[in-house]
Amino acid sequence: MMGYAESHADLARGAELSELATGDLARRDANGLYHITGRLSRMSKIAGLRIGHDAIERALAAQGHEAAVWGDDSRISIAICGAEDGIAAMAAQLTGIGQQHFTIHPRKSLPRRANGKIDYPALKAQSAQRKPARNVLAAFQAAFAPQSVGRNDSFAALGGDSLRHVELSLALDEALGGAPAGWENMPISTLEQAAPAPGASLPFDLVARVAAILAVVVAHQTLWPVFGGAAAMVILMGMSVAGFRWEALKSGDMRSFFKPVAAVLIPYYLILAGYAAVWEQVPWVSVFLAGNFAVTIPETHLMLPYLYWFIEAYLQMTLLVALPFAVPPLRRWLASQGAFRTGLCFLAFAVALRLIVPEVWQIGGRAQFTVPWVFYLFALGWCITAASTLRQRLLVLGAACLIMPAAAYLGGNWYGGWIKYMWLLALVAGLLFVTRLPMPRFAARPLMRLAQAAFPIYLLHRFVPELLMPMIGLEARSPLNDALAIIGGLALGLAAAAAQRQLIQAWTNARNRGGHGNSDQLPRWIA
Repeated sequence: MMGYAESHADLARGAELSELATGDLARRDANGLYHITGRLSRMSKIAGLRIGHDAIERALAAQGHEAAVWGDDSRISIAICGAEDGIAAMAAQLTGIGQQHFTIHPRKSLPRRANGKIDYPALKAQSAQRKPARNVLAAFQAAFAPQSVGRNDSFAALGGDSLRHVELSLALDEALGGAPAGWENMPISTLEQAAPAPGASLPFDLVARVAAILAVVVAHQTLWPVFGGAAAMVILMGMSVAGFRWEALKSGDMRSFFKPVAAVLIPYYLILAGYAAVWEQVPWVSVFLAGNFAVTIPETHLMLPYLYWFIEAYLQMTLLVALPFAVPPLRRWLASQGAFRTGLCFLAFAVALRLIVPEVWQIGGRAQFTVPWVFYLFALGWCITAASTLRQRLLVLGAACLIMPAAAYLGGNWYGGWIKYMWLLALVAGLLFVTRLPMPRFAARPLMRLAQAAFPIYLLHRFVPELLMPMIGLEARSPLNDALAIIGGLALGLAAAAAQRQLIQAWTNARNRGGHGNSDQLPRWIA
């Protein structure tokens, strides 16, 4: 290497360099020969892997795809001539990183310079103007990873659940400027081209989720009369099951029906393991999710604190709903009745439970943590989602107008009960007749983050006043300490939700590297 010659006289000077930093990438073969493979500037480092854009192009070309690749350390773009289906999955398999790191730009042809080389500046400018996917496909791939996701899939077809629903609502708000109405049933290809929801607004059920978790946190820390947060979460639970798991029930696909349960039980058992380590004793009653049966008390360390009754009731109600669908003749009959009539059957059964069981199974105040005490709220939520006509919605509202005052009366007929059940009645009316709630744009995303973190907040918020604050001497009750406990509990849940997203992403990347990465298919070229 002599360097660069500025004039003909420089050619007579001889070699003056031991190395020349050209920015080219090369590989050395077994004979000691070097083969130029690309440019250092055409390189991305994602998930700890150096990925050459030229190497991706060659690998795709070897499989019959004309493509141009560019990107940075956060995202790789692939312009592809012809059909785009499967390109992101192929690139993920070749590189060992997740599909969510790729943006695919379908094109009829690639712009080229006079010498036949790809005109990357022109290609980048054209792709930026077209805004092809707006990260919608990437958002779905991240939410459903490691499940394969294509542009013909929809949220409903992929078997989405309530947790993914909130997550994708947030992602679509960022990608589209607002999730359009009915997006759950739209193919991703249609959703990419959809107009956002008009104005700044959020789905009413998402706002209800935020109100419910705030009520839970505040009620657990203060004496304010904000009762019924957990009850509202039970209603939303019923809506979620009817909305996202009805198809699995009526087809008898119990594996799909129970799949979302793992997202609830895994963090629950992690917390249980933490209590067991601190107590030096396994809370066996809570291991079997029977703490709300009043067989013991938390002071024995055989069960977790009362707070976690919600998870126990969740699983018990999930099993109760699945039971009739596990009997084929009964499942066929319920499926023939449709989701709304099935919900009415559940509601009638739940009301009977609420009236009869507390009379024969008298466990005092702890009855409020049991399935007979809350299953009618779940059934109301189911009916809210399944009601598709005005007549059906009015029927559900009428039932709620009878049930809620009766529940307040039977629950002790005290002012707290009436506050709780009257706001639940107002919530039912809102969920039935209000689709979206207008709000300032600056408030939308924080509320969506709170909704996304509702479950981690529920699990962890009491760690702040009961564990962290006493460690720094903040045990006395005061308005300031109450505010710190509430804000700290929300912040801890938000941090846990963010950490969970990062762990899922890291796990997905590691899985892709371990299961799909192949150095023979696409070497990690280095300078």
